[in-house]
Amino acid sequence: MVRGKTQMRRIENDTSRQVTFSKRRNGLLKKAFELSVLCDAEVALIIFSPRGKLFEFASSSMQATVERYMRHTKDYNRTKPTEPNLQQMKSEAATLLKKKEDLEVSRRKLLGEGLGSCTLQELKRIEQQLEKSVSIIRAKKTQVFKQQIEQLKEKEKALTAENEKLCEKCGAKPWEGSTEQEENVPYDESSPSPDVETELFIGLPEGRTTRILQPN
Repeated sequence: MVRGKTQMRRIENDTSRQVTFSKRRNGLLKKAFELSVLCDAEVALIIFSPRGKLFEFASSSMQATVERYMRHTKDYNRTKPTEPNLQQMKSEAATLLKKKEDLEVSRRKLLGEGLGSCTLQELKRIEQQLEKSVSIIRAKKTQVFKQQIEQLKEKEKALTAENEKLCEKCGAKPWEGSTEQEENVPYDESSPSPDVETELFIGLPEGRTTRILQPN
């Protein structure tokens, strides 16, 4: 058998009410003290008897605890949203959610998804947006290419200047490129003639002489 909850109500007998007050008051003060000691909590308890007598307990300073409580409730009331503000926040949240959904639909259409319900005018508008985006991307790509070319030219100038400095230290002529150098270098008489045999021979001199005099 399950017992029902006993309804709590005011004790009508004055003597019984005073005895109950004294017992419960002492028990409440004891529990407040135990809570402050065992849990290192800041506890302040204020009790007024039916006759207006004050009973209190404070783990530290009653005044400091009360001031702390007042500051806490003041800050809470200042930051607590009122009903009009709450309704406005709900309305703004709903508006932002609708914008988010619209942006998601627009993104899918730009990716070529969900175009079945689009009209001809919507398809033209999407096409124009894509063409504009491609034009902007190509212009940005051209700009990046130009910047890279300028950077490479600057690196080339720096390397050429460094090469000239190294050649001056070594007493050598700076390198100007293989093709241009071959075309601009004058004929040197000390260079071997094309008709002169410059092939390396290994063996006796007779064999070399025979090979040179051998007709073609």
